[in-house]
Amino acid sequence: MPRGIAKDHDEKRAALRKGAAAYFATHGYDRASMTGAARDCGVSKALIYHYYESKEALLFDILDTHLSELVEVVENAAQEGLPGLIREVLAAYENADAEHKLQLDALATLPADMQAPLIGHQRRLVAIMSQQVAVARPDLDADTLRATTMTVFGILNWFYMWHRPGKGLDRAEYSALAARFVQGGIAAV
Repeated sequence: MPRGIAKDHDEKRAALRKGAAAYFATHGYDRASMTGAARDCGVSKALIYHYYESKEALLFDILDTHLSELVEVVENAAQEGLPGLIREVLAAYENADAEHKLQLDALATLPADMQAPLIGHQRRLVAIMSQQVAVARPDLDADTLRATTMTVFGILNWFYMWHRPGKGLDRAEYSALAARFVQGGIAAV
């Protein structure tokens, strides 16, 4: 008789994703190993392979979960307008610095068939932000709209690189600043 799925299966997968994301982001995905990920997660190598057949499968699950959740947040926040969208994106990034770093640094290492759905998530995020920028400035041509949208993501996506919790603005204060900055910038384009 085949072994059933443990009652805490989803929780264990989530813990493995979180721990492996931190390990991969710290050590560099290309230099990281499943043995190291298992060790950092406090589990055996056999257990990590029980959940993930390969390092690529684990990275895909980390990124797919992160981006899927982010798309859901952004779709729900779009009705709040650009300031609400910016606030919710930054809130969603909280405690996801490792996943965000992996999205930027390691997505391209996956095979094309694994990259495709992740790139689809990214395109959905860009489309929603672009729609909000277009609401604020419906007169922008396509090239300027794209450049403006990507500038907004530049402001949001690099927060994790320089922000140190407990120093300077907190995340909520920065999101208010970023929203004002973006709105002023869009108005000036």
